[in-house]
Amino acid sequence: MVRQPSINAQHRAPLSTERIIEAALRIVDGQGLARLTMRRLGDALEVEAMAIYHHLPRGKEQLLDGLVAHVASAPADTAAQGAWRDVLRAWATDYRTRLLTHAGVLPLVVTRRNPAALTTTVASLREVLRRGGVPEDTAAVAAHTLLGYVIGHAALEARGTVEDGADRATDWNARFAAGLDLVIGGVR
Repeated sequence: MVRQPSINAQHRAPLSTERIIEAALRIVDGQGLARLTMRRLGDALEVEAMAIYHHLPRGKEQLLDGLVAHVASAPADTAAQGAWRDVLRAWATDYRTRLLTHAGVLPLVVTRRNPAALTTTVASLREVLRRGGVPEDTAAVAAHTLLGYVIGHAALEARGTVEDGADRATDWNARFAAGLDLVIGGVR
């Protein structure tokens, strides 16, 4: 079946990689990762699915990498004022919120090999630590540990995991804050 151009096609923004990723993210956020198909994405963008391949030649693999990069790449504000521990605490809280907002992409962040997606994030965390006087080797380990903690906590939270095995509600905010204090407090 040949699709007729939409009356809105002339008023639609041109197709771009950014627009494709944003539309895919809306599908994943609203319907879940399993519902993301190139056809459904094409429908959301009001284009034939094949038009997407002009911007993403590797198809769905490149689309999934793009989703990971879009969600997981969240550098710390290295220009932020205040004590480095406070800057890291604010970043971690914001990053957790970002991951939970896009919880459908979180399994990809955890399992997909896309190291470039986190390169800028880790480098910015290391810079905040170095500016706080933390030695380079310690800053590298601390940045990695902090990132792992936030991603891991968000993954457990998104699944609703009860870590202690008890059938009681978990206060995820309190649990996150306490763990964050342990991670950041352990940096010397």
